[in-house]
Amino acid sequence: MADDALVIFTPSGKRGRFAHGTPILTAARQLGVDLDSVCGGRGICSKCQVSPGVGEFPKHGVTVSPEALSAWNSVEQRYKDKRGMLDGRRLGCQAQVMGDVVVDVPPESQLHRQVVRKAASARVVEMDPATRLYFVEVAEPDMHEPSGDLERLANALREQWEIPRVEAGPTILRKLQPVLRKGKFQITVALYRDHTGISRILDVWPGLYEGALCGIAFDLGSTTIAAHLSDLRDGSVIASGGIMNPQIRFGEDLMSRVSYSMMNPGGDIEMTKAVREAINTLSLNVAEEAGIDPLAIMETVIVCNPVMHHLFMGIDPVELGQAPFALATSSSLSLPASEVDLTAINPEARLYILPCIAGHVGADAAAVALSEAPQLSEDLVLIVDVGTNAEILLGNKTRVLACSSPTGPAFEGAQISSGQRAAPGAIEHLEIDPETKEPRFKVIGCDIWSNEDGFAEATASTGVTGICGSGIIEAVAEMRMAGLVDPAGLIGGPEQTGTPRSRAAGRTHEYLVYDGSAQNGPVITVTQGDIRAIQLAKAALYAGARLLMDEFGTETVDRVVLAGAFGAHISPKHAMVLGMIPDCPLENVTSAGNAAGTGARLALCNVAARAGVEKQVGQIHKVETAIEPKFQQHFVNASAIPNAVEGFPHLLKVVHLPDVSHNTAGSESGTRRRRKR
Repeated sequence: MADDALVIFTPSGKRGRFAHGTPILTAARQLGVDLDSVCGGRGICSKCQVSPGVGEFPKHGVTVSPEALSAWNSVEQRYKDKRGMLDGRRLGCQAQVMGDVVVDVPPESQLHRQVVRKAASARVVEMDPATRLYFVEVAEPDMHEPSGDLERLANALREQWEIPRVEAGPTILRKLQPVLRKGKFQITVALYRDHTGISRILDVWPGLYEGALCGIAFDLGSTTIAAHLSDLRDGSVIASGGIMNPQIRFGEDLMSRVSYSMMNPGGDIEMTKAVREAINTLSLNVAEEAGIDPLAIMETVIVCNPVMHHLFMGIDPVELGQAPFALATSSSLSLPASEVDLTAINPEARLYILPCIAGHVGADAAAVALSEAPQLSEDLVLIVDVGTNAEILLGNKTRVLACSSPTGPAFEGAQISSGQRAAPGAIEHLEIDPETKEPRFKVIGCDIWSNEDGFAEATASTGVTGICGSGIIEAVAEMRMAGLVDPAGLIGGPEQTGTPRSRAAGRTHEYLVYDGSAQNGPVITVTQGDIRAIQLAKAALYAGARLLMDEFGTETVDRVVLAGAFGAHISPKHAMVLGMIPDCPLENVTSAGNAAGTGARLALCNVAARAGVEKQVGQIHKVETAIEPKFQQHFVNASAIPNAVEGFPHLLKVVHLPDVSHNTAGSESGTRRRRKR
């Protein structure tokens, strides 16, 4: 032991004594140091590159001589000549311990690479995917020791990678023998090992495979489906895409789709087929964008609300349409992707679906909880995943509550007279001058405001085509701040508002945002029906949040996080002017982007995250909005803009809400009478 050398690894700080001649990779493995290797120490893959130090290291109490590692060898030189390697780097499988040494493991050589998830929370994601590549040398067949190729491959994985047991399906068995012989019994295996301990071979290649290894995280929403194609080696997103959920033709909201299934025998089968075809199409689209073979996609993770969950899995959602809103299963699911007709990717690919929380709070809410971790928050945080069906979380380190709220598709541009999905040419930001009542706006794909020079030229290719979800939110809020809309949501006429842009539209009024008729373009207005659709949607959202606050026993929240692909583009000020969210200091209202999609990516990139979210979901308390009497009370109060009860002191510090009334009958009761007629 006295002759053993001290080996210290940084940045982990792990250390141990090893006999002279021990490869650095072996020392790293014995100490549990995070050092990558696909080839198992054969000097082929170069994943185990390290940077040895030389000189005094007072912090560690050692002096490292230039001879602390064995001499540079031909394997390292061959690799450097062929692929290149930074000066001073060594291959951990080739460099042997000859004296006390300090070895740094650079980030790109760490198996569990840390990937910054998003700057807002400065959290990191440890790369520990379920699917990885393993290079092995397999014993050749021997008549005197008969065994199958799969069994000898399993022995090689056990001996060279300490993987005790593997499974393989017919697809792999058909490929295995020709691949083994082509690689001269050297083979790369894509092996799936999840948090339950299952080990399954997904694909095989002759020799050392260094091509793509990918997975897709899907956020399957009621209106849109988003996909993030990720590299399973480092967690990077190499392509993203989205399409409209084709189920929308069966009903714009969840309950209308449940109703369609109830009223039309086989309706659930139609909807299942439609959404699976859409996911296959989207898989091909992102693979093409990334320039990879779809067969390189080995894993998928899907998050969705309970109705989408059942329709995707081929389960009739009828029970979700009536109390007690029973799920067929609330547990996570892990199964072959081919079992649910995902045929555009590798035929052996695996699918993981996060657990549902309960009733109408689904796997998408679980993904938001995984991404935003409210159970770790010191302050009370309200997380709102804005969409056709909003998922709301409220909590801190003491407890976490959850509910869903049926906001409908208005926030995503549906049911809006000039509404459209977020695409180039759609108005996404809008301001109205409170004095002149004149609007200006920005469209997706152009950073120039509509009243600035160069706007017409910059939008010549797309034009101004409509208004998307974030645009309609800002439009209604700006109309309220400019006095065009009163607290009850009524649009005033030209005499009341002082602008001809408020014009008659039957028995109500509308506000003209853009007139492109001279160029054969659209006329974009905000109608009274649009205002009502937004009022209904935001009232449902606010009522759900207030219900959770009642359950928690609080009148205020410390901060608000707006999540969802749409929520990422909502202005906090405009959201509060509408009364979508409870009053809160505006600086404490932040965006988490597509948090459900981020949670799906976390589950894709880290098997421990799957086990973690399964435990986390069991600790979240579900509040059912459908049976809580207070929900209706909060909903009615929240129909006003911003709200008929809450004073919004933080909001009023930064914006002025004019005290106007466009009710010509002189009272809100008169407004109600006119609506009845």
